[in-house]
Amino acid sequence: MITLALPAVLRPFAGGAERVEVEAATVGAALAATTPALRRRLTDEQGAVRRHVNIYLGSDNIRDLAGPDTPLADGDTLLILPSVAGG
Repeated sequence: MITLALPAVLRPFAGGAERVEVEAATVGAALAATTPALRRRLTDEQGAVRRHVNIYLGSDNIRDLAGPDTPLADGDTLLILPSVAGG
């Protein structure tokens, strides 16, 4: 089971859940297994992670690994952090 840890801004798109558990072998499969509303916030129409979304596996941004093809092991947690703009 893979856990997706969601910040407060994304929880309404996951039924209010702070954490979502899915069965997946890769980051892309984990994102595809989420609710449609959450998936639309995280990925574009082609399934690529949106530029303003950062996803961490441990302390590593998945963009520095294999992106959506990054393999996952049972018990892994993905921390999802959308970029925040402002001043």
